[in-house]
Amino acid sequence: MIRLLLFVTLLSLPAFASAAEPVDIGSRLELFVDDALIDQMSADCRLDLKRPEPREVVLVTDRPWEGNTCAYYTIFQDGDLYRMYYRGSDWDEHAKKAKHREVTCYAESRDGIHWEKPNLGLFEYNGSTDNNIVWDGSGTHNFTPFRDTNPDCPEDEQYKALGVAKGGLLAFASADGIHWRTLSDSPVITKGAFDSQNLAFWDAARGQYREYHRTFRNGVRDIQTGTSNDFLNWTEPVFIDTGDAPKEHLYTNAVAPYARAPHILLGFPTRFHPDLNDQVEPTLMVSRDRIHFRRYLDAVIPHTAPEDRSGNRSNYMAWGILNLPRQPNELSVYGTEAYYTGPDSRLRRFSYRTDGFVSLRADEKPGEVVTVPLTFAGEELVLNLATRDEGHVRVELQDAQGKPLDGYNLEQSEEITGDAIEHVVRWKENSDVSGLAGQPVRLRLQLKNADVYSYRFR
Repeated sequence: MIRLLLFVTLLSLPAFASAAEPVDIGSRLELFVDDALIDQMSADCRLDLKRPEPREVVLVTDRPWEGNTCAYYTIFQDGDLYRMYYRGSDWDEHAKKAKHREVTCYAESRDGIHWEKPNLGLFEYNGSTDNNIVWDGSGTHNFTPFRDTNPDCPEDEQYKALGVAKGGLLAFASADGIHWRTLSDSPVITKGAFDSQNLAFWDAARGQYREYHRTFRNGVRDIQTGTSNDFLNWTEPVFIDTGDAPKEHLYTNAVAPYARAPHILLGFPTRFHPDLNDQVEPTLMVSRDRIHFRRYLDAVIPHTAPEDRSGNRSNYMAWGILNLPRQPNELSVYGTEAYYTGPDSRLRRFSYRTDGFVSLRADEKPGEVVTVPLTFAGEELVLNLATRDEGHVRVELQDAQGKPLDGYNLEQSEEITGDAIEHVVRWKENSDVSGLAGQPVRLRLQLKNADVYSYRFR
């Protein structure tokens, strides 16, 4: 728990009576998505949730085997190709029944914006295999694939997936992401509700597979997680812990390691409102230990942004955060719209600033933050930041007890202004911090009309 600074932020901080064990961050990127590495924060600083900007519609589900209830989109980069998987389904609201069987559809793109639905020739629909159906059978309701980055993964299992069948979740594998097979005859995960996007991935930071799936807890939709060494034998699932966040229905979870900082998990659980015409809104949650999540309560894509998202289940976040070509300073996520209202549903792209999910923010009145003691590797400190309205950021390096280090104190810090994903911090034109590498240091950041998103030593 961070300590609140209730003193004037322009004064030097008092030394800490005792120093905690330093956290070794090496040269990894750290995001201000939580307070895990914050020891003190002034009342004029806060963690500020950001919303992505709406962009273009990238997919319309207008094929006969698709329809107005296409859902559970999975999108990931695979070399120079972007792959998308989603449920093809259509609902007759008047008759209150499905118009056709559920199938799993596939699309691909070179830029994440313009998508093609290739004719795969794999499965028949109305007498023809001229379609983009990539899987048909058990699991199509919520077939959720991923690219397996396990270094020991067999060549014919480079892609894996989970999908619901009678009794639980089946495991699937593929050599090419197109031709799929089941890995077992019976479900590999059996405790849960599963009528959602249940997912798994190779957690490189932990050296194991991790899954997140939907279940109920005391009548409320919730999320459980488990691990596996082989994708077939899973641990007993446990509930995630969202601390003192209110108990709300959480439908999908969209959890994955953040590619630029894979020790951090980002999730976009969809909050479900059965009392508001089954309205749904994606939110954000963050974890470092894979179990305990900080959950932000404001929607990241509200049902009003930009259109056709306020109806029954009409605002799901797709699973996937993409870095698109020629867009080095932004990340793309995707959300559904026009679910049920049809005649076709749509998928829209949204964009975040790189690392821009949450910021450390101060307004006109300056605010300050001091980190816990850290050890690092590298020669310079880099910040992802943006200032506004004559704002600035200044940085001080302290020893573990909170004493400013000579040559790196606040008065010697440059007054940083502008907007940069990687700004190298300088103290009187000096950016070299290599002499402090391996030693416990604290970062003290002073902000005025500024946002700081992330930092790293390199």
